[in-house]
Amino acid sequence: MQEFSKLSALECWHQALRQMPLIAILRGITPHECLAVGSGLIEAGFVLLEVPLNSPKPLDSIAQLAPLGHQTLVGAGTVLDAKQVRDVHAAGGRLIVCPHFNPTVVRTAVDLGMVVVPGVMTPTEAFAALEAGAQGLKLFPAEVIRPAGLRAMRAVLSDSVPVFPVGGIDVDQMAAWREAGASGFGIGSSLYKPGRSPAQVASQAQAFVAAWRQA
Repeated sequence: MQEFSKLSALECWHQALRQMPLIAILRGITPHECLAVGSGLIEAGFVLLEVPLNSPKPLDSIAQLAPLGHQTLVGAGTVLDAKQVRDVHAAGGRLIVCPHFNPTVVRTAVDLGMVVVPGVMTPTEAFAALEAGAQGLKLFPAEVIRPAGLRAMRAVLSDSVPVFPVGGIDVDQMAAWREAGASGFGIGSSLYKPGRSPAQVASQAQAFVAAWRQA
């Protein structure tokens, strides 16, 4: 595998889809713990790291994680507008994940050479996001949609479109989602939450990586 730092964001994205398509959602992380948590995630096999913008000092955290870019694709979640996209880019992030679909956000990220994964819940949103230039889709909230909903959407979406269920994903649910057509997952509080030590996060990460490989 090539080092991510030598690849474009889109090339990193495609490599991550082949290598380990699990996005670590580090909501609430602080800058001082980023390197320890990030290193543990990488050692466990994660290559996609997301700092939601409603975390404390998220741009500082992204800047702390950016030097790990030789092994990871680092970026932000809960991105709501084009200014935030530009701020993440300036901090060294190359991945944008949104809870919604906003065509201006998608186009801004694409113009900056970033990978953007907007949130969708319906086929209408999914096709609009892809037309705007999205390189993947965040199926959100997964607790509401469930595997049956993804299976129905897969009947009209190309198999080549990466779809990531996000929301309430745990280790024991992964097999059912993959059978329904999930390309990967965004994993939040089941993996990281404030107060959890880097060792605990790494242990959880190992469990998710093992579940993905077994599913």
